[in-house]
Amino acid sequence: MRLQFVNARLDETDEGLGCIEALASIRAPQAPQARAELDELLAWAEAHAPGPRGPREEGGHWDAQLDLHSQGEWLELSLTVVGPLPWCEALIQQFDLDN
Repeated sequence: MRLQFVNARLDETDEGLGCIEALASIRAPQAPQARAELDELLAWAEAHAPGPRGPREEGGHWDAQLDLHSQGEWLELSLTVVGPLPWCEALIQQFDLDN
């Protein structure tokens, strides 16, 4: 599934985990569609979770954070997902975000 508003990048952390930074920079009228795309990414992550969600130091296997920032008429929605590298790679492939 290709997303229209969201771009993403996958990096590997020093601990060997995957870190996906998904970002949508949009005008306010496009916010519902961009938020829906980020919600789809998060729903996939939850449905295919490699274990419990939460910080590693508390026993979590993966975690995610959704943020919203506004600058005038522009909004920036971002979703950061951290987890096992193969799982992050599968998420990237599922949404065709590697192009």
